Amino acid sequence: TLDHRDTQRACVTALSSDSEGARLSFARKDTFLKVHKYFLFSGDKVIPVFLSQCRECHFCKSPKTNQCVKAWTEVIMDIMCPIDSRFSCKGKKILQFSGLGTFTEYTVVRQINLAKIHPDAPLDKVCLIGCGICTGYGSAVNTAKVEEGSTCAVFGLGAVGLAAVMGCKAAGAKRIIAVDTNPEKFEKAKIFGATDFVNPKDHSKPIHEVLVEMTNGGVDFSLECVGNASVMESALHSTVKAWGVSVIVGYTLVQSFTARPVDLISGRTWKGALFGGFKAKDGVMEMVKRYMEKKLMVDEFITHNMDLCQIMEAVELMKKAKW
Repeated sequence: TLDHRDTQRACVTALSSDSEGARLSFARKDTFLKVHKYFLFSGDKVIPVFLSQCRECHFCKSPKTNQCVKAWTEVIMDIMCPIDSRFSCKGKKILQFSGLGTFTEYTVVRQINLAKIHPDAPLDKVCLIGCGICTGYGSAVNTAKVEEGSTCAVFGLGAVGLAAVMGCKAAGAKRIIAVDTNPEKFEKAKIFGATDFVNPKDHSKPIHEVLVEMTNGGVDFSLECVGNASVMESALHSTVKAWGVSVIVGYTLVQSFTARPVDLISGRTWKGALFGGFKAKDGVMEMVKRYMEKKLMVDEFITHNMDLCQIMEAVELMKKAKW
């Protein structure tokens, strides 16, 4: 996170859960893996996904969740890494972030974390579907279940927030209010479907009060895509009291939020979304298919193309929100 406080243990870790996709290889040339009704062969294009999908546990078999039991039995949450790493350097273990560690030239990943994708998909673009785009888009479509003609507010206009805006538009929202403290992001949000723009710095009153006034009582759906507890509370309070739905999309381990019973008892719903509610492997395959059919924007998210050796420069650009 921006405050760097969500890593509670000191460790050496190969970071990143988004990757430029990969061509699959095995130790033996005659090896293949049966995955659902698909087969994975050496040379297949795949996208590593941080959320596993084994298709065998009771979570994977349930339509009520997109989670997988194996995802949480092997990853230590306060460091976001499995202890059993496949990486080492000079005899010392290096942890793999989310079990992937894709800021590397090569990685070793469990097959339950690999989504086979269209053979013609451009890896340098569809890699974004492996985390941020699915997370934001699905949070609007799958978790919030945004309705046609509704009014939505999206807090935070990073890649996840922009994808949430795109998801709201795809679901038929009539009005999509983009909320961010950086006005340079508003033009980009318009490309994905935002209709209104609000900068909290331009107002003396709490942002949820501004949104309630703008919408005659509150928005139908709000999505918090920042990972800040106070923004999560604002997103909840920006929804209409009688039926509003607020979704927590942003992630934090170190902050806590508060709510009073009266904030919910009149009809509001407050819920969370992990990976946008997509069954990981199935969702990535479907979203790549939509992109190939020109039904999903992906190229528009890309502002820079940089090599792995430029990673620290890329981090600085991200910190400064350079578009």
